[in-house]
Amino acid sequence: MRNASRQSPLRATAIASLALVFVLAGAFAANSQSAASKSTALQAAKPITPADPKLIDLEGYNRILAKYKGKPLMVTFWATWCEPCREEFPRLVDLSKEYAPKGLSIFGVSLDNDADMHLVRHFLALHHPGFPNYRQKMGIDVDAFYTGVNPAWTGTMPETLFYARDGSILVHFIGEQSRETFEDAIRQVLASPTPSSAGH
Repeated sequence: MRNASRQSPLRATAIASLALVFVLAGAFAANSQSAASKSTALQAAKPITPADPKLIDLEGYNRILAKYKGKPLMVTFWATWCEPCREEFPRLVDLSKEYAPKGLSIFGVSLDNDADMHLVRHFLALHHPGFPNYRQKMGIDVDAFYTGVNPAWTGTMPETLFYARDGSILVHFIGEQSRETFEDAIRQVLASPTPSSAGH
């Protein structure tokens, strides 16, 4: 009995210690799960940064156009230093959301310099265009680029072009336009005949 009476307090202490270990382990696991949940929530809330626009010259622009042949297309030329462009761009984003499901394709081309890339990134992250954007290569002949894109364009911004399904320029606008003006042009390109049915 003497030995049993000596073991009893030790056993009780051991059991209490073990219980404390389980409590602490449970608390640690709960804190870990809570931290993981917070981390996941923060990752989900963190906005996705769009990739920098790919650099293109006139040849690159024409290659992109070729991919859209057969589809109604709107192209906008913009820059962060162009105040009318900044005013107009959100309007084009809204129009894209409305008319892309109806068949309209759209892409943008930034004329910003390399030094303004931080502004370009911020601008795209702010507006979430949802359509591809490219950027004019630096060091090219810009006048040749402008006239190669549209013979009637001399570089005034914004410049917006509407391509019919056959790849020809159906409408183009120089300067900021109203939503109604854009919608009228969009209806025209959406109604343009496919290349196979043109002329029949």
